[in-house]
Amino acid sequence: MAGLKRSEQLAAMGTGGRDERPAEDFAVFHERSRTTQPNFAYEVVRVLTGLWAVTFFRTRTISSDKVPQSGAVILAPNHGSFMDHFFLAAFIRRKVRFMAKSQLFQPPLQYVYSHGGVFPLRRGHRDEEAFITARTILEHEGAVAMYCEGGRSRDGTLSQRPKPGIGKLALQTGAPVVPVAIHGSAKVRNWRRGQFPKVTVQYGDPIRWERVEDPTRDQQMAVAEEIFGEIKVLYSGLETLGRKGVLQRLREQRRLERRGKNHTATA
Repeated sequence: MAGLKRSEQLAAMGTGGRDERPAEDFAVFHERSRTTQPNFAYEVVRVLTGLWAVTFFRTRTISSDKVPQSGAVILAPNHGSFMDHFFLAAFIRRKVRFMAKSQLFQPPLQYVYSHGGVFPLRRGHRDEEAFITARTILEHEGAVAMYCEGGRSRDGTLSQRPKPGIGKLALQTGAPVVPVAIHGSAKVRNWRRGQFPKVTVQYGDPIRWERVEDPTRDQQMAVAEEIFGEIKVLYSGLETLGRKGVLQRLREQRRLERRGKNHTATA
């Protein structure tokens, strides 16, 4: 692919979202992700995009402490923007590995993606290699991000139903899943019109399921629906209460919990 002209590359990638390049073209990226940690490219991108997010989109996080600091974990956000990767990972200390559409893997940016911890999902195919890579990273106690909705929302609203892939990965690995709501990111392209939306990333409580070696599609969908349900609750809170309202509600909950503990201790 590196020796092809741009027009030839686009033709090879196909139309309608299907990537016609052979699976062998992506083997090197999967091998690197399975055997090598992200290098300096990850930190450079994280710092630059983090500064961009804070400066232009006033991005803030809520409850980032709910992300386990060690061990395998799956981060499961909604998907409204090409910036969601950066919004999700910029403000947590763990290096998050991403499954991204294979069309992104072309020179010269494929170097940044590969060395920054991103691995390809071959669009338009049942790409088991991507799941093998994700499972391998989790077996090595890494952090993997996977969007519940699969592709990006085109109208800025949450999808009606999730894709089963997140359920499949959760069941096959038994890794805890942290649902994440990213609110406001669907409008980040408005910067071209001088509009900079406020983005909030809220992390939910980790959920874990017993490991199932070969889950059925119904089992996968049931887990995916439960995860997506938690995302909807978080997203709805941000939509109706706003960032300040959600923070105020969380502070009140903590206050009530402390009162309950003190009451129990003195009873």
